[in-house]
Amino acid sequence: MPDEPRPGEQALSQAAAMTISTQLDEVENLDVDVRTNLLSIVQGQADSVSVTGQGLVMQKDIRVQEMELHTDSIAINPLSALLGQIKLNEPIDATARLVLTEEDLNRALNSDFIRNQFPSLELNVEGQVVVLEPQKLEVFLSTARKMTAKGTILLQGNGTSRSISFIAVVCPRTLEQPLSLEAFHCTEGDGISLEFAIALMQKAKELVNLPFIDLEGMVLRVKDLEVQEGCLTLYTEAYVREIPNFNKVDLTANS
Repeated sequence: MPDEPRPGEQALSQAAAMTISTQLDEVENLDVDVRTNLLSIVQGQADSVSVTGQGLVMQKDIRVQEMELHTDSIAINPLSALLGQIKLNEPIDATARLVLTEEDLNRALNSDFIRNQFPSLELNVEGQVVVLEPQKLEVFLSTARKMTAKGTILLQGNGTSRSISFIAVVCPRTLEQPLSLEAFHCTEGDGISLEFAIALMQKAKELVNLPFIDLEGMVLRVKDLEVQEGCLTLYTEAYVREIPNFNKVDLTANS
């Protein structure tokens, strides 16, 4: 059992928790644990920081059921910390575990925020560009460590436009296995060609294998995914430049 925090540690922990809480739309529970000593506090140093939370909501529709973030030694601005604002003097490395429920995931995928970030995808199908626009998407998480996606997409190319509905079974990428498409069925529309299916899978692999995701003041790299019935767990590494402002976070995928 960890030692009880000292008064200085408690003050910094409370300031950090307040800073993060005020930037979230909703939060059910948030706890910050800063470990340091008096001399380190004066010098703006902390030995370690742990953040745990439940029911964190940002951008109205982006909800995380559980979050755990841990970091080693960090350098902060002590004056800002005393005023209730945690500012980093230099970037830090951290590890994080994020849990999203099936409902959280579907809420995010169909939110205006995500749709504005990924309004369309371009596929190269045998030298021709086909633009894919998601219309609706619903994901089901099963105990077989698989994800079933059901949705409708609009395809545009060669001056034509058509809509198809589909069901796909995907095995997410993990440390042990790459992303794989187990099944793909068109439920409405004229269906798709084998060449289109190959191009779509290649694009999915590119997106999944992006080296990192750049958030406001923080870069995340997904190391592993764990699918269980009703929830998805992401294990990530984070490079934090500054404490993110979650109310104005700009999600940008980088290759």
